[in-house]
Amino acid sequence: QVQLVESGGGLVQAGGSLRLSCVTSGLTFSNYVMGWFRQAPGEEREFVAAITQSGGRTLYGDSVKGRFTISRDNAKNTVYLQMNSLKPEDTAVYCCAASTYYNIRPDDYNYWGQGTQVTVSS
Repeated sequence: QVQLVESGGGLVQAGGSLRLSCVTSGLTFSNYVMGWFRQAPGEEREFVAAITQSGGRTLYGDSVKGRFTISRDNAKNTVYLQMNSLKPEDTAVYCCAASTYYNIRPDDYNYWGQGTQVTVSS
């Protein structure tokens, strides 16, 4: 059974930082592109970041470029999202996902976690 479990969310003031983690099990982690997506109430799911299987390439959504960093540790079956200079508009549920494709389309991601809430106060 494949599981993706996110952690690290919480309440932070604008300008602050958070580091999200996503621990996976039940899949060969190093075979998958890993991505982060977010969804705010009443909004569509938004691509945040993706990283290739080896970690050699990364991709970011325009709204987080220069502020967020995705990384992975294949020995720990874990992907991370370091979020700096947080803004109130970053408030959303953040989910990690696994895909065999390196792109931004949610439909191409096979496995999803339940998500972790990030709330940024002004």
